[in-house]
Order: sequence, then C-alpha cells, then structure tokens
Amino acid sequence: MDRRQHTRAGRTGVAVGIMGLTVGLGAGASGCSGSGVAAEGVNGAGGEPVAVLRQAADTLRDAGTARATTSMEMATGGTRVTIRGRGVYDFGRRLGELTVVLPADPTGTPEHRPITELLAPGALFMKNRGAGVPADKWVRVEAATASDGNLVTGGATDPYAAAEVLRGTRTATYVGRTSVGGTPVRHYRGTADLARAARAASADNRASLAAAAKGFATAEVPFDAYLDDEGRVRKLRQRFSFVNGRQAAAVAVASTTLLHGFGTEVDVALPRPEDIYAGRLAENQEGAPAD
Repeated sequence: MDRRQHTRAGRTGVAVGIMGLTVGLGAGASGCSGSGVAAEGVNGAGGEPVAVLRQAADTLRDAGTARATTSMEMATGGTRVTIRGRGVYDFGRRLGELTVVLPADPTGTPEHRPITELLAPGALFMKNRGAGVPADKWVRVEAATASDGNLVTGGATDPYAAAEVLRGTRTATYVGRTSVGGTPVRHYRGTADLARAARAASADNRASLAAAAKGFATAEVPFDAYLDDEGRVRKLRQRFSFVNGRQAAAVAVASTTLLHGFGTEVDVALPRPEDIYAGRLAENQEGAPAD
C-alpha cells in the first residue's frame, strides 16, 4: 500500500488525516524511567486513581500553558510509521501550535515538508498539507465532523482533548513512582470510555468526543498517565482503535503526549478566513489526494 495515499480533508482516521500514513504502536516508552512501585500504598499520595484522573484536565487548565511533544504511531499490514510533533499549548484558551514531522521514505529522503498545525476549540488548521493546497493556504478540519473526533486525524492529539478523555476513566490503578524528563511522577494505568468522557467534557470538546465514541471501533481507550506532584499530566499514552474503510481489521493507534515547561509563553494567531483553502484536495487516479 502506498504510504502517501490521502483522502479528502475532514474525513476520519489517521489514514484520512495527515497524508494517509499508517502509523504504529510503541510511543509510550520515550522519556520515562522504570516504573517500580514505591512504598506509597495502592493509591499513592495523590488520592484515589479514578478521581485523580478525572480531574487531570481541570488541573491542566489551571496550569495555564506548556510545551508539548507528541508522537503518533500505527502498525498495520506489517507497516510501522511514526509521526512526531513539537510545539506549545494554552490550556486556558484551548489554543496550540505544533510542527508535525512526517517520516522519511525508506531511502531517507523526506516525503513532505513539516506541517504546521494550529489547534483550536472544535477545529484543526493545517499548513503545508499538500494535496494541491497552495503553500500560503490553510486547511481547516472541523473536529465534530471527523468520526475520530480529531483525536488522530492530524497525526497529533490535541493535548487538552487527550486530557479530557480521562474524564471518562472507568477503571484505573496506581502503578508506582517513576520519572518523566527528570520530573518525579505517579504512574497510573486504566481504561476510559469516550461516551462518558463526552458527557463530562467541556463544551469545546463535547461534540468531538461524542463523534469519536461513535466512530472508533471501540469507545474504550486504554491509557497510561503520568502525573507530577501537582496533579499535572506530564505524559499520557492512549490507544485508539478505528477502521479506515480500506480494510476490515481495526487499526490500533498509540498517541503519546509529553508536557513540560509549564508557564511558557504561547502566542497563537488563527488564520484569517481568506487564508483558509476552500477548494477540494487534488486526487490521484486511485481516488486519494495527490501529494
């Protein structure tokens, strides 16, 4: 399968989002030391796991801003690809900016320029999207119209939306103390339900999480969450499952978000209406947008 096949902007799934790349699991190991259980008891000093995790999004909102590093991987049909992003996020305004880097082809030649993504309430904006979009134009994707709720479409999960998924935590256990990027953290492992998360989410993410609950192969989201002593998410690894329409088997996607540099300055300006591409993406002869 051509890794560079696309579909139209606004449709769902990683294979229809950023370049139709197939991406794989395994991003969760980066930046974390061993997870030995410390002598803090079953729940650790942070409190009952389910309650702590359901409050994680509120804690991030109160924290204000942070730097973010993302990784999204999918493995399907023997192909494993990783998309990486780096940028900043304002949890109070629900605004962020990421530079997303697509993997090189097997010869080491980059297949696409880095994509600039702007994350906003209910929407994703992409520049350097390819598929016939002029270089000075942005592509807009409405989160609520993507049946993955835009959790995987852009090749990076909106950090606040990722935290809001934890509002749907059904079961969770405290694994133990470890560290992420040199910061002591508490490691929790559990499962969240997207439908429950949608009901408890902020107005900005309610519709998109409800769409994901219906559009994914399963509404259950296994996760590993690493919270610092102030209850802020430092690392969050979530595993989603979707069917992209081109194959019967569900595709497993692992999305990892790392947060650090809390309090960093964030200045995100959304595109003007005239800078947003209004045309259709170019298609190749197989029906997928051309690069």
